[in-house]
Amino acid sequence: MADGSLASVGSLKGKVSAEEWQARVDLAALYRLVALYGWDDAIYTHISARLPGPDHQFLINPYGMYFGEMTASALVKIDLDGNILQETPYFINPAGFTIHSAIHAAREDAHFVMHLHTDQGVAVAAQKDGLLPLSQHALIVRTQLAYHDYEGIALNLDERERLVADIGDKKMMLLRNHGTLTVGETAADCWINMFYLERACKQQVMALSAGRENVLFAPEAAQDEVKAQMARGLGGKLAWPGALRQLDRSLPGYDV
Repeated sequence: MADGSLASVGSLKGKVSAEEWQARVDLAALYRLVALYGWDDAIYTHISARLPGPDHQFLINPYGMYFGEMTASALVKIDLDGNILQETPYFINPAGFTIHSAIHAAREDAHFVMHLHTDQGVAVAAQKDGLLPLSQHALIVRTQLAYHDYEGIALNLDERERLVADIGDKKMMLLRNHGTLTVGETAADCWINMFYLERACKQQVMALSAGRENVLFAPEAAQDEVKAQMARGLGGKLAWPGALRQLDRSLPGYDV
């Protein structure tokens, strides 16, 4: 790719199992949605999908491809040791492998894992008190939010055990001084979790522009009520078809 062009990748539709193809389409859709919402960071950050089966194989982005041009066939299949399991002209982001292999290995429910470096996500991750109870979005997120301290660029494999310990059974995490992370049993769940986390962070940054002394924390009783209400989940399944229609209108071509 010395000339700056994309490497040619033939379609894998019909060449992989139906289950793998669906995971590829869903994952490519997540990449395109991140680009559509302006949450991407050039070729950096990553989203992954565990493939069905006992082998803990998963899909991740080909390093060098922008999220807005991601396709189902371009995604790279790897194992928990980082070995590439298909013919591809691409390689993978080592930092992406560290973070995603850790969570896929430890969490059977984490079929999809998304990690971003948005301005608002990094801003709140760098704030000492983390995500504050300033908005309804924040109250929803705080019921499932974990934190992980910054250790440098995620290239050291021994960080994986600490990352897994910190996320525990939560579905969202602020990586201190670094960004945001969400998991989901489905692409829809992973997407809606990140949507709420990113919105909560953006709202906090905007609210704090008035100064910490001028913001209003939600009442404790309301925080407890939202926590009880969130036992029913966020409704990602309802939002997902509309998200795909957004892609079909604005950024089609992910499902090839």
